[in-house]
Amino acid sequence: MKIRQTSNFECIATLNKYVHDLHSNLYPEHFKEYNYEKVKKYFKSLVNNESFLFLLLEDDGEALGYAWIELKEYPENAFKKGYKSVYVHQISIADTKRNKGYGSSLMEHIYEMANNRGIDVIELDYWCENSVAKNFYKKQDFIKYREFVYKKL
Repeated sequence: MKIRQTSNFECIATLNKYVHDLHSNLYPEHFKEYNYEKVKKYFKSLVNNESFLFLLLEDDGEALGYAWIELKEYPENAFKKGYKSVYVHQISIADTKRNKGYGSSLMEHIYEMANNRGIDVIELDYWCENSVAKNFYKKQDFIKYREFVYKKL
């Protein structure tokens, strides 16, 4: 298994289908159906932004998943102390390769990257009905400290 940073937006767009389909099936009122061309164009616009990093996970030369992370810096203000974090936007693993430790390997790589940059906070969010993500991050020892809620009028 190999994890490396990539700017191959076409590969990321292809691998995005797994996580996108999960979201669109759980929340069809919020997510459009997966459209490779539109997703590819979106990731193409992001890969050269130095705040965003894309980690590609391969095994035996086959691309199996990715993580999309963002390096964030929150400045101090009158209310809060400043800090840096690594924000995990998405992790996507091929459906047939789930529950084999690939997601955990990506997270370990993210932890190592954060440590090497002197960052000690990893942040992320997931959709409440996404039990796959909820259980995965619970196993990764993530602690809920804020909730995002909404009211539709």
